[in-house]
Amino acid sequence: MTQPTRRSFLTTSIVALGGSAALAACGGSGTTTAQFLYGVASGDPLADRVILWTHAKRPNQENDVALGWQVASDAAFTNVVSSGSVTASNAAGNTAKVDATGLAPDNQYFYRFREETGAYSAVGTTRTLPSASAASVKFAVFSCTLYSAGFFNVYDSALNSGAQFAIHLGDYIYEYGSDPAKFGNTNALDNTVTAVSLGRVVTPANDIVSLSDYRTRYAQYRLDANLQALHAKMPWIAIWDDHEFANNSYMDGAQNHDVATQGSWAARKAVAAQAYHEWMPIRTPDTSDLLKIYRKFDFGTLFSLHMLDTRIEGRTKQVYGYYGDPFDAKVQPYNWADYVKGLTPVAGVYPDAANKMISDTQFNWLTGNIAAATTTWQIIGNQDIMAKLWYPQSVVAAFAQGTAAFTTAVTTYLTGPRTEAKIPINMDSWDGYPIQRETLLRTIQATGKKLVVLSGDSHNAWFNNLKSLDGTAQIGVEFATSSVTAPGYESAGLGGLASTIDGSSPSIANAYGTGMGLISDVNYSDTIRRGYVLMTVTAASVKGEFVFVDNTKARTYAASVGKTVTVAASNLVASYS
Repeated sequence: MTQPTRRSFLTTSIVALGGSAALAACGGSGTTTAQFLYGVASGDPLADRVILWTHAKRPNQENDVALGWQVASDAAFTNVVSSGSVTASNAAGNTAKVDATGLAPDNQYFYRFREETGAYSAVGTTRTLPSASAASVKFAVFSCTLYSAGFFNVYDSALNSGAQFAIHLGDYIYEYGSDPAKFGNTNALDNTVTAVSLGRVVTPANDIVSLSDYRTRYAQYRLDANLQALHAKMPWIAIWDDHEFANNSYMDGAQNHDVATQGSWAARKAVAAQAYHEWMPIRTPDTSDLLKIYRKFDFGTLFSLHMLDTRIEGRTKQVYGYYGDPFDAKVQPYNWADYVKGLTPVAGVYPDAANKMISDTQFNWLTGNIAAATTTWQIIGNQDIMAKLWYPQSVVAAFAQGTAAFTTAVTTYLTGPRTEAKIPINMDSWDGYPIQRETLLRTIQATGKKLVVLSGDSHNAWFNNLKSLDGTAQIGVEFATSSVTAPGYESAGLGGLASTIDGSSPSIANAYGTGMGLISDVNYSDTIRRGYVLMTVTAASVKGEFVFVDNTKARTYAASVGKTVTVAASNLVASYS
């Protein structure tokens, strides 16, 4: 492969990184130059390899594009350590992925693609996992990226965070169309159509259903400069949630899927999975089954990361309430009686045991891996909040009666004897599958391993204790990230609820002590801001910094750390700063 001059290489890379509609170089044969409009990405790193991704297409042509690729230890590519060829095939929507092998553990690398006319992609940086001991690993955790709701400033803020890896827990895209009535297109508090005013109207205009629809939506997201830059900066380890398919999905359907107008759920699920594998830098565990994406990563002897699929692979339909939407006035009161029945054994069998977040196969895979692990920490990356987020019954009932009644109920509970029962509200989370959660936590507890769970989906930030159903045993801790842009509690007028949830309000803390808020197992929450969690793992501790941006409605913003939580390996006790 002919090497470009340093000047021509840099010029080409800069043009590509900016997302230009055309690249400058053209081959002598007269062949139209392919465009690398969507940048480059890497993902699923191992100690000796990493997935490299790009998209290459010639304007107004549907043909395949032959590419070469290089991985080097230096930005000038004078020391190429791995190289080869790959095709951006039209059958895969002109995306291209390759598993670059022969790399050294715990090293940073530079990579790029080249098409036959001599045009180069942007240069990306990636890194491999440590193979043995590692003093420290730092990664950023993201979830819930709703294009129409605002700018991806959260991604931009992570560029210089020191993170070596990005962990995405799902809702990388959303399936909704551009109708102002669809979620995220309109500000719920003042009824302004924010998607239009921000220039963030999604394409296609309909809810995405076909393979072409899903591909078009991924392409729109990947034109975003902040998202493209973060992909080029570090390797990603990603898992899907519901919106890569349809809202509140499960194995056999979804709340936002209508068979009468949108056809077969199995067909929609298949094309959504195909588009995900095409556009994401994921190492496909089983090419014959694109719906199987749970997988494990060992970061030397420091920690094992178990990425679960709690959405599509084995989840049964949400049975308690309307697909589990929290605080949904349409379903008040929640089906608490059936929930209690599910937790009451009949002839030694819990009726709720039939409700599953993951299949028995995935359950056994996870618990078997944890039991056999020799790493210091066991970290689970999953979509949904695992801790018990149970509210006082009076508070849940009062929400449907309006803000004033709700506020009164909160105050009455916090200043009263606190003797009433608490109930779960989000049955789409692990709260809707309590027996499988209990079985999972107790199985992990029996291994004696140190458990940390990473969660997304809720659009708010949480640090929680993971306790047994009866509250007597703490088995692990949970860091749950806020969203990149998707609105959370604040969109329902509940932005100020955090200090009463976690008990950090001075009036609560002074009277009862910290941690004595509405929800017993929540130690920290933020119900207003968008952000991510910056995790630092050492043998002695796991530290999570909850990073927030102050604005997603403009390109300018400021980032700050809302809370730093450090969990000691010796006893899983957390300290806060």
